[in-house]
Amino acid sequence: MEKALRKYGALFLLPTAIAFLIAFAVPFVMGVGLSFTKFTTVTDAEWVGLNNYITAFTSNGEFIDALWFTVKFTVVSVVTINVFAFALATLLTKSPGALLLALLINQELKGTRFFRTVFFMPNLIGGIVLGYIWQMILNGILAAWGVTLTYKAEYGFWGLVILTNWQLIGYMMVIYIAAISNIPGDLIDAARVDGANRRQLRHVTIPMVMSAITICTFLTLTNSFKMFDQNLALTAGAPGRSTSMLALDIYNTFYGRTGFEGVGQAKAVIFFLVVGLIALLQLYFTRRREVEQ
Repeated sequence: MEKALRKYGALFLLPTAIAFLIAFAVPFVMGVGLSFTKFTTVTDAEWVGLNNYITAFTSNGEFIDALWFTVKFTVVSVVTINVFAFALATLLTKSPGALLLALLINQELKGTRFFRTVFFMPNLIGGIVLGYIWQMILNGILAAWGVTLTYKAEYGFWGLVILTNWQLIGYMMVIYIAAISNIPGDLIDAARVDGANRRQLRHVTIPMVMSAITICTFLTLTNSFKMFDQNLALTAGAPGRSTSMLALDIYNTFYGRTGFEGVGQAKAVIFFLVVGLIALLQLYFTRRREVEQ
C-alpha cells in the first residue's frame, strides 16, 4: 500500500495541484505584477513601477483611514469576541449541565449535529444578508433617537462590532468548551489541594487551553481584517468613507475610480502582506506560549 501511494500519490494530487495553480497561484502572481502597472485589462498593462503604491498612500488619505479603521475594529472585535466566548465557556463548564453540553457538541451522539448547528448557525448566514438584517435591527433601535448607523462613524463602528460578536461568539465558545472540557480532572483537583482556587484560571485553565486560544485568536483576527460583505451591507462606508474597511476601500478603488485599477491592485497586495504578517506574528507568539507552558 505504501509503495502504491509513493508511486501514484503525485498522480492523485495532480487535479488539486492544477486547480490550485489556475484558481490561486497564477492569478496571485499576475495580480502582484499588475500592481506595478497602469491597466484597464490585463492586455494593455503599462509599467509604472512603484507609482501605484505611492498613490495608494498619498491619494486622499482614504487608504490610511481605512487601514486605521480596520485596525481599531479588529482589536476591539478580537478582544470582545474571545473574552465573551471564553467567559461563557467557563461558566458553562462549571454548571451541572456542562458535561452534557460538551458531550452533545463533541461526541457522535443522536442530536449532536443539531446542537453544533445551533451554535454555528450565525456563520452559515451570508455576510450580505447578515449585514442587512443587523442594519434593520440597529437602525430600528437608533430611530428612537432620530439617527441611523450612518449618522456618525462611531455608530457604524460599534454596529460592525456588535454584528461580528453575534456572528462569532457562539462558534468560538464551542471551541473553548471543547478545550476546557479536556483539562484533566486530577490537575484541577491538585490545584485545589495546593490552594490555587483563586488563581486556577490564570495558572491552570488558560495555560491548558492555549491551543484553543491560538485557534480562536487566529480565526477572529483574520475574519475581522478581511471583512467585506458585512461592511458593505451595514454601512457601505458611510458617512462618506469614514467606515470603510480595507477590503471595501480596495473594492471601491478598483471598481469605482476609472484609471485606478492598478492602484486598487497595489492596495490588495499591501492588504495581503499586512494580514499575512499580523497573522504570522499572532501565531508565533501564541504558539510559543503553548510550548513554554
